[in-house]
Amino acid sequence: MENYIIRLETEADHKEVELLVRDSFWNVYRPGCMEHYLIHHLRQDPAFVPELAFVMELDGRIIGQNAFTKAQIIADDGAAVPVLTMGPICIANDLKRRGYGKALLDYSLEKAAALGYGAVCFEGNIGFYGKSGFIVASEKNIHYDGEPREAVVPYFLLKELKPGYLDGIEGVFYQPMAQYANEQAAAEFDKQFPPKEKLKLPGQLAQ
Repeated sequence: MENYIIRLETEADHKEVELLVRDSFWNVYRPGCMEHYLIHHLRQDPAFVPELAFVMELDGRIIGQNAFTKAQIIADDGAAVPVLTMGPICIANDLKRRGYGKALLDYSLEKAAALGYGAVCFEGNIGFYGKSGFIVASEKNIHYDGEPREAVVPYFLLKELKPGYLDGIEGVFYQPMAQYANEQAAAEFDKQFPPKEKLKLPGQLAQ
């Protein structure tokens, strides 16, 4: 892993990143995927943070990417608490489970903290993201929009980038509208890419 570099995404990277994201997420959460359209869509939204849009390169090839979007927690007292949300984040299929993902994640979080952001809320697997300091958000009394307050939502995670940033706050995290992709628009966008077979597989969230 000594030869990789992590840098900001440039406009020239866009198509290569979208192809990487498409290959990484294809048939994972649904037949086909929408994540490559999502990153394309996010770049055009004011909530997107271009200063935190990263690519990981190995021997001149883009093998990973991560991006952040501004979001907020609405506290019970009505205050809007600014946070980030993250993703899509991925590593090339042939290089997964080799440590590249954690290296990219940790670098991205360090840069977000350096820019002064207080916390990241994100949907993910605590088994992986817990290694980088994420916890289940309900442990900090932060709840997911649409879920009962008493529910422990195991995939809704957070990490404070400033220690104590969410102390004394209870509220609900709302995904920014930028994170919601239109299925019809995504299907039209996908026509720009080489055909791939959409498969219904066990464990997918949407079919």
